Amino acid sequence: MSSDPWGRVDETGTVYVRTADGEQVVGSWAAGSPEEALAYFERKYEGLVVEIGLLEKRVQTTDLSAKDAQTAIGHIREQVDAHHAVGDLAALRTRLDKLVEKVESRREERKAQRAKQSDEARKAKEDLVAEAEQLAASDQWRVAGERLRALVDTWKGLPRLDRKSDDELWHRFSHARSAFSKRRKAHFAQLDSQREDARRVKERLVAEAEALSGSTDWGATAARYRELMADWKAAGRAQREHEDDLWNRFRGAQDVFFAARSSVFAERDAEQGENLKLKESLAEEAEQILPVRDLKAARAAFRSVNERWEAIGHVPRDARGKVEGRMHAVERAIQEAEEAEWRRTNPEARARAAGLTGQLQAAVDKLRGQAEQARAQGNTSRADKLERELEGRQALLDQALKGLEEFGG
Repeated sequence: MSSDPWGRVDETGTVYVRTADGEQVVGSWAAGSPEEALAYFERKYEGLVVEIGLLEKRVQTTDLSAKDAQTAIGHIREQVDAHHAVGDLAALRTRLDKLVEKVESRREERKAQRAKQSDEARKAKEDLVAEAEQLAASDQWRVAGERLRALVDTWKGLPRLDRKSDDELWHRFSHARSAFSKRRKAHFAQLDSQREDARRVKERLVAEAEALSGSTDWGATAARYRELMADWKAAGRAQREHEDDLWNRFRGAQDVFFAARSSVFAERDAEQGENLKLKESLAEEAEQILPVRDLKAARAAFRSVNERWEAIGHVPRDARGKVEGRMHAVERAIQEAEEAEWRRTNPEARARAAGLTGQLQAAVDKLRGQAEQARAQGNTSRADKLERELEGRQALLDQALKGLEEFGG
């Protein structure tokens, strides 16, 4: 007979394991010595120790589900309870019991985490719905439309809620988008109608302007052309594809009339020559305004020059384009300075730039935290992937910060 602290082999070859409830039969051994029999069943015990150790590590370091963990624990427990190994079986049961507690604790943690994620997703979707419903009343058609499309992309990236809640929120979200689309469609339909009305009005004005172009009643016809010009401005813009053509015809008709009148008034050439000299002097004075450093002062200075310009009268037709072009160049430069100032101080664009910067900063911080956590957990592949994504977001953030600086901070 052979024995050790946890088991023995009797003279019949029966192997026993010692437990708190007394000896339990492990099995029988016919071939080999009793020592070999004990060694065989001790190795089985060591195998269970290794198996439990591996399972403990999986539970601790991987995302093994509670269900799979419980199944694995049950499988090992069956082997322990079957007493087919020689060793401290009670210690194995204690380790399995602690492992069950750990799995249950992990299950509750994950349940709480899922509940938290669900609450966060609900809050995020409620915020998206609230913003969409606010945007539905906006008249900033391009900006609001772009923002609504961005909200849809954000929505798609959020987890689903329970079906009832998700459907209710999506219905409100979709309704807000539809309401905005209907209002935008109605707005542009009305705008198209207005432009079509403007086209018809301008076609009538063009027809009259062309009919008057051969008139020799200089005073009355010139006065009528001024009235037609006022009517033209009051009519509003036609569709883009018609506006330039109609304007060219309208101005062309006037040019024909005024060119004929100018030929009759040839005696005024000397006076117009003097006018040209005066306007060239004013154009030179206007050019001194550039470059624009003080926008208010530049506008005032140009207004002063322009008032004197308007008071001078006609210049020879062949010189008009050049001298007026010089004035127009100064006017355009001031307008561009005004537009640049408006863009720089536009609170809406500034707010969008600041909002985008904030979103990108939050995304960068989140990715950095996830990457650090993955690295700390030894998940190198996930950490590398997150860090590559972090580099891309950081580049976008740097670009957004640079854009925000253009608004003065």
